[in-house]
Amino acid sequence: MKSKIHEYLKSNNQHLIKKNTFLKICLTLLLSCQFGFSQVDVVYSNLVWSDEFETNGAVNASKWHHQTQLPSGGSWFNGEVQHYTNQLTNSSVNAGFLNIVAKKEPYTDQGITKQYTSARLNSKFAFLYGRVDIRAKVPTDQGTWPALWLLGKNVNEDGGYFDTTYGTTDWPACGEIDIMEHGITPSQPTNYVQSALHTPSSFGNTTNIGGTIANNLGTDYHVYSMNWSPYQITFLLDGVAYYTYNPAVKTPSNWPFTSEQYLLLNIAMGGIAGTIPASFTQTAMDVDYVRVYQNTLVDTQAPTNFTATIGTVTSSTIELLLNANDNSGNVAYNIVYSGGTISVANPAGVQKSVVVPNLTSNTNYSFTVSASDLAGNNFVSNPLVVSATTTGVIGCSGTSSAAQTGSFSTGYNYTFETLGTDVKITFEMLDTDKVGVVAFLWKQSPFSESQMTNVSGNTFTQTITGQTIGSTISYAVKFAYAGGLSVTNYYTYVVGNNCALNVISNNELENLTFINPVENYLNINSQSTIDKVEIFDLLGKLVLSTSINTNNVDVRNLNKGFYLLAVYSGDKKSVKKIIVK
Repeated sequence: MKSKIHEYLKSNNQHLIKKNTFLKICLTLLLSCQFGFSQVDVVYSNLVWSDEFETNGAVNASKWHHQTQLPSGGSWFNGEVQHYTNQLTNSSVNAGFLNIVAKKEPYTDQGITKQYTSARLNSKFAFLYGRVDIRAKVPTDQGTWPALWLLGKNVNEDGGYFDTTYGTTDWPACGEIDIMEHGITPSQPTNYVQSALHTPSSFGNTTNIGGTIANNLGTDYHVYSMNWSPYQITFLLDGVAYYTYNPAVKTPSNWPFTSEQYLLLNIAMGGIAGTIPASFTQTAMDVDYVRVYQNTLVDTQAPTNFTATIGTVTSSTIELLLNANDNSGNVAYNIVYSGGTISVANPAGVQKSVVVPNLTSNTNYSFTVSASDLAGNNFVSNPLVVSATTTGVIGCSGTSSAAQTGSFSTGYNYTFETLGTDVKITFEMLDTDKVGVVAFLWKQSPFSESQMTNVSGNTFTQTITGQTIGSTISYAVKFAYAGGLSVTNYYTYVVGNNCALNVISNNELENLTFINPVENYLNINSQSTIDKVEIFDLLGKLVLSTSINTNNVDVRNLNKGFYLLAVYSGDKKSVKKIIVK
């Protein structure tokens, strides 16, 4: 039984006013050059398929197929309530634009009457790797679900254009790439558009999602783009990348994107898009153009001037800086080390930073790096070998099951690590009874929430940049999953310190006061009995510890300067900065 063939997300690129085909193609190439080098891994330059919608009337039958056949059971997926039709009132070309119209009207087809009609177009063109640019104005009416997306040419879906000849694979094993979807994220602002990947490892309410805000969505045209290489898939809105899907280890389960896909344009109604208002009559998605780019020139020249050097080194990562020239405009790099293999690509002549993750501290690593172009021509002196030793860890970690919202059946691991002036925060949910887990980092003050990056399994990370050594930060993590959510306690970490200071939960000692700067004696006022006082230097070294006279601590033997004060009372703890005069 087929699951839904359409869901969460999309977004893309920029363009100007439509004047003529030649001008638009030039603008697209200009944008590819301007934005692509820094945001996508492979730049695609040759226009291989497009529709500029220049002829009024029915859509071009040599390029598009109307998908109207209902799935088994008589209804489209996700609770949608529309009939897709081939009527001109639901899809037609007018004044240089494709209009896909969703309407409220009773319509009977295949023996079933529905109260809404729309159109779902399949491209009669399929491709493997390339860039798609679609300039469109997207409706934002409640209960509507406009989408620009792709499905594997091999999808087993009755009524699809390629199904009769190529439909051998069920969804989601065929892979689905959602460039842009709107109307299925009620928790987000109206102008929020999403992109998503559906694979055997994550589908339906997939965790492989990204999104962004499109200004004046519903009234302005935007360019929604997807750049698909053998190594990653990047989504752009008006030329600016906002989400990249790139599993570290690619398998058929998480990367079914090794075969041709075709384009779909449609508006769905109701279902997970929400209730359709009684006042709804019709809405439209207007498409200016659809363009697909690939690299088609025969390439026989190998890359030149290949260099590989070491960049930033931390306790768990080593950065490799790679660069090479190639006449094709793109270079692929293959990195082999004790932890496995990493394959990436980048525009030729542009330095590529590859951060190798999940390394062991104080360990020497050797990397064997090769450069080739996408046609398989190898750099003459392949491979180059570089090595580096990871640093020691500056940070704190622990395990807990404490929750401020919901609960954990097992618990979670947490790590705070200082990397220069950044702090890398990593949380791993240990519960095995929860599925579809995503994580959001909560900043305590002022409160903010941001989605974390999935490392693997239920491990998520985010790096907080531009921190001050000695400052205190406090974060929690919200784990959301099918049927609920669980939020950890807030954990307070002092930037630049190791686990001598440890990570503190939100069970913090309150109403603690003292005069700062401190001279000779530290007089602490607290409504709670103070069991112990510890003072650390800014490198995390314990310089004073006492369990007596805890309200009046002698600091005369400490050098002048900045310190960190830890005060304990029962299961509560508070860390403060102090200055000794």
